[in-house]
Amino acid sequence: MNQSKNLRPSAAFIGVSWVALLTGIIAFNVGLWNASMQLNEKGYYFTVLMFGLFSAISVQKAVRDQLEGIPVTNLYYGIAWFTTILTIALLTIGLWNADLARSEKGFYAISFVLSMFSAIAVQKNTRDLKFASEEESSTFKNTN
Repeated sequence: MNQSKNLRPSAAFIGVSWVALLTGIIAFNVGLWNASMQLNEKGYYFTVLMFGLFSAISVQKAVRDQLEGIPVTNLYYGIAWFTTILTIALLTIGLWNADLARSEKGFYAISFVLSMFSAIAVQKNTRDLKFASEEESSTFKNTN
């Protein structure tokens, strides 16, 4: 039971992870909403954000599965990393060529990175909580 308790993330870390994720996503989208760019450009940046979040979570899951001995094909692992790097490249290329102030470009980049990092943290916390609760329930069943 002590081992599963050690794997359980603290409430503070869980809360900060969610706040960071929501802050990054909301800031990025509020920036898009208020931007004076065409709707297709806004759609591009929104799609890159969503694709980036999914890709980052996929990488985290694949890495964690491998560490826990859960089979992960090299193809899936490679695609997860490729798509994560691709989203960063797409955002970089888009911002590099955008007709935006440098401060706006930095705002989108920072919001994007914050969102991706915190998505990984939220996924990790979710998985750790599930694992810890399964360990606790199996320990409880074994003691009764």
